[in-house]
Amino acid sequence: MQSNRQIFLQHLAQTSATPLMLEIVKAQGIYLNDAEGKQYMDLISGISVSNVGHAHPKVIDAIYQQSKKFSHLMVYGEFVQYPQTQFAEFLANKLPQHLNCVYFTNSGSEATEGAMKLAKRFTGRAEIISMKKAYHGSTQGALSLMGDEYFKSAFRPLLPATTQIRFNCFDDLQFITEKTAAVFTEPIQAEAGVVLPTEGYLQALRNRCDEVGALLVFDEIQTGGGRTGSWFVFETMNVVPDVLLLAKSLGGGLPLGAFISSHEMMLSLSNNPVLGHITTFGGNAVCCAAGLAAWKVIDDEHLINVLGEKQTIFQNLLIHREIKAVRCSGLLIAVEFETEKKCFDVIQRCLKNGLLTDWFLFASNCLRIAPPLIISKQEIEKACEIILKSIDDEP
Repeated sequence: MQSNRQIFLQHLAQTSATPLMLEIVKAQGIYLNDAEGKQYMDLISGISVSNVGHAHPKVIDAIYQQSKKFSHLMVYGEFVQYPQTQFAEFLANKLPQHLNCVYFTNSGSEATEGAMKLAKRFTGRAEIISMKKAYHGSTQGALSLMGDEYFKSAFRPLLPATTQIRFNCFDDLQFITEKTAAVFTEPIQAEAGVVLPTEGYLQALRNRCDEVGALLVFDEIQTGGGRTGSWFVFETMNVVPDVLLLAKSLGGGLPLGAFISSHEMMLSLSNNPVLGHITTFGGNAVCCAAGLAAWKVIDDEHLINVLGEKQTIFQNLLIHREIKAVRCSGLLIAVEFETEKKCFDVIQRCLKNGLLTDWFLFASNCLRIAPPLIISKQEIEKACEIILKSIDDEP
């Protein structure tokens, strides 16, 4: 009889030649337990997904209660489903007045795809601009916006009329013109290694989009949901987008994404043609119930209020001669090393020492820290102790 690991390698599509091969049998809070009985501290939350930790009782109860009523009824947008309406209202109440209309999708990539179509349909323009070292998903439209040629060259030709400019480069704003339907950007570049905007850059980007009539789309798929110390990054930057993308933590551990805009803009997808954007499973009732429960936990337990203090603990403890920089926005943290090899060595040693970390797609010399927001101060101290030990351990 084949083991689960053998089946994994033979019958599941592989995305790399070196998968981690962890066989997790239980996850609770910030901990993962494998089939051999070893426990790991989860410092990446499934890539910023499990903001309230694994198997939170309120999320589990929401899943159970909703699954007893119904899960799938009809393609998105035809039936009134209260898990969707309740979550959409919750999100609208957290957002500026014009970001009041939610289109639920299955994933972040699908949120990107929907927003691209919305921008083209509403503006009547074709060109879409994104940033170098940007990640917006892996489907062909989203891949066209990716700001790294290594990941996209094998799949060309991709969408025409897509181009990239440099994040934080004021001179490149001139390339946004009357031909541009939308500019997509992360307000904090996550996969570039937690790169924050320089002072005045997002305001200048907003002004340029307004000058030429282009839409500004903020991808907060990794940063939304409280991870950076506010519900959404743009709240702290005095810039409001025309369209907002969410996913990852949105579903409380279940697959859910969304693109959010004004009711006026969203109506453009409902006519000429009708069903201008459609999905079968987007906004699944169980996923929406789980997501709403998770976001209510963040709200009710005031988890955002203590993120600044938790960030400071990481910053104060992650000091080592081999650490070149620590870039933070709440509990989205990049620990920079001199080389990719050093970073990967530390990641492997952390795993051996019972701590799960990761790297960044466009900053492979940086170690990723993005734990569940529920992580305690004592657990942060323990995590930092393991990381520092792993830096010094022999390979």
